[in-house]
Amino acid sequence: MKLEDFVDPYLHKSWAELGARILASGNTVAVTLGYPAAGLRDDYQARLREFTGSAELKLDLHFAPPKGRGVPQIRHIIAVASGKGGVGKSTTAVNLALALNAEGAKVGLLDADIYGPSQGMMLGVASGRKPEIKDEKTFVPIKAHGIQAMSMSFLVTENTPMVWRGPMVSGALQQLLGQTDWHDLDYLIVDMPPGTGDIQLTLSQKVPVAGAVIVTTPQDIALLDARKGIEMFRKVDIPVLGVIENMSTFCCPNCGVESPVFGTGGGERIAREFATPLLAQLPLAMSIREQADGGLPTVAAQPDGDIALRYRDAARHMAARLWAQSAAVPTISVADD
Repeated sequence: MKLEDFVDPYLHKSWAELGARILASGNTVAVTLGYPAAGLRDDYQARLREFTGSAELKLDLHFAPPKGRGVPQIRHIIAVASGKGGVGKSTTAVNLALALNAEGAKVGLLDADIYGPSQGMMLGVASGRKPEIKDEKTFVPIKAHGIQAMSMSFLVTENTPMVWRGPMVSGALQQLLGQTDWHDLDYLIVDMPPGTGDIQLTLSQKVPVAGAVIVTTPQDIALLDARKGIEMFRKVDIPVLGVIENMSTFCCPNCGVESPVFGTGGGERIAREFATPLLAQLPLAMSIREQADGGLPTVAAQPDGDIALRYRDAARHMAARLWAQSAAVPTISVADD
């Protein structure tokens, strides 16, 4: 079997179709994918050994981000959104950003929830710490857990309410994005405010967003709002990369019984309805909340734990979908030395 015929497990297309780069030298195969997958190196090596029938094959896995149309120093901008509040969108956004970083990408996180910024706390940035100013005109993003971050929470105190009308909020978002000195990012994750208001319109009209991820819970009322969010992104021609279902089940810490507190199958239904993948189903777990509140989100706190691995799988799948969008013309090259 030829290596270029290997079918990518996320995209269900061959690496030849997707434009992967493959270089074979003896028993060593160097494969460059368009999504970060450092955590799958051993798994992919085992799959390729079985696929080729070569038990001696050694895999050297690389990541080369596909060309994007982002702002300077940012290849791809991904919005993490929800139709309503309280579904765990911000927690999902920060863990997806950390997951991409853990998989080998250079990642930034923009907190676009101007009224209720929370990423400063989730990243463990000390209250009162402010970003440095470069050349008296740009913010230097604060680095936390290996990613670059910018949030309104870095510029105001915890007790300062943002009593602003829509145009002021939209202007603030554009400043946070455009006047931050982002450094060579593969992905910028944007934690959106809930709903379909001014921030969403500003981002879709003023910023080249590559794709969006919708966060929901299984309950019907959350799904109603999630549908509105998906339809909004469709109307402004932003691809929906997938759906993440939070609070899928609750596992009793005493008896171990799992209960679908908010219903079942909601994420699957909406993903199927809009022909987009269900990227992950995450449990209603106290640890996720405690770790985020403590400034050490799950992917950073327990990188090899079950929940962190779910975030990492979702991040890889999301990035793979983005790669597939830009892989219209195969550029595969296979060489044997």
